[in-house]
Amino acid sequence: MIYLDHAAATPLAPNVLAAMKPFLSDAYFNASAPYLAAKSVAKAIEAARATVAKSLGCRPTEIIFVAGGTEANNLAVHGVLQAFPEANILTSGIEHDSVLAPAMSYQNQRAKTLPSGVIDVADLKQRINDKTVMISVMYANNEIGTIQPLAEIAKLVKEIKQSRAQKGNKLPLYFHTDACQAGNYLHISVDKLGVDMMTLNAGKLYGPKQTGALYVKTGTKLNAQILGGGQERNMRSGTENAANIAGFAAALGSAHSMRSAERKRMADLRKTFVSLLTQKVPQAVLTTTYKYILPNNIHLVIPGYDNERLMMSLDEAGIMCAIGSACSASNDQPSHVLKAVGLSDAEAQSSLRFSMGRSTSQEEIERTIAILAKLAT
Repeated sequence: MIYLDHAAATPLAPNVLAAMKPFLSDAYFNASAPYLAAKSVAKAIEAARATVAKSLGCRPTEIIFVAGGTEANNLAVHGVLQAFPEANILTSGIEHDSVLAPAMSYQNQRAKTLPSGVIDVADLKQRINDKTVMISVMYANNEIGTIQPLAEIAKLVKEIKQSRAQKGNKLPLYFHTDACQAGNYLHISVDKLGVDMMTLNAGKLYGPKQTGALYVKTGTKLNAQILGGGQERNMRSGTENAANIAGFAAALGSAHSMRSAERKRMADLRKTFVSLLTQKVPQAVLTTTYKYILPNNIHLVIPGYDNERLMMSLDEAGIMCAIGSACSASNDQPSHVLKAVGLSDAEAQSSLRFSMGRSTSQEEIERTIAILAKLAT
């Protein structure tokens, strides 16, 4: 079996499982309980928080542990817009549905996306008004892999904040990014990126699914969405999942240490994939040739071929890939991401996504292209 859908899910790394095991057996205590055994679990959670904070270059108190990227995105959007009900939110058109869906509950706009798969920053700037309280632009797209110019947007946000201060407009302008796909290959320093909030998902980092974090810069006004016992500094109530939190910290730490080497290895494998694709499946067209793209992502269109049939044929041959975001795979409608970059419905329905990972080898790439070439003839 050849697994080329790492953008959807990654396997649990051995060191991550090892970090989780104590909390799945002996250290099962509720971290909020008063006795010493429980306090040791609470200390372990705070140690994990410190590890995550170190990777982001932020304070441990700025990390909120949640149950995955979807919850983190919902907390960011609902949390801010409920705190400022008269304000509005601005997103890109290629955000994950867990940003776009909650944004639709409020006054919202979507900035245009260029055919390259990158947000049109000039259009974004024009859409910001005096009541815009939040901008959400993902770091790297989960379908086509394009890396967005966060530093440029952060600079724009800073300029608008200064202008507002001069005009006496006290409404804040928060910059949020969904970085779920970025952690393995891109730096995630919140200061360098200039963001106020950042979403991370352990399930994309060789960590446990249904685990993630939202970085929230000190001073950001945010309404909690899950109320109850007041855990996570009253921002996310519920008994902490100590095992998954420990696994998340271990996974993020490994991703941080492996980032440079894996980014180079993925880039080399991607070059091989594209080169062989050009030779053996010449009718295939890359969705984007933009320079800044995740090194493990190949999104392509094979005109005239139904992508679902191709995917099923590849699956029968032992190759797992995707026809879009796994979170919306059951939706028969063409991807909103592909529409945003200008693909027609026919092109979108002839597209495939291959996303490589730590287990991917040169031999697997060669075999994948050989089989794809046989199917697309």
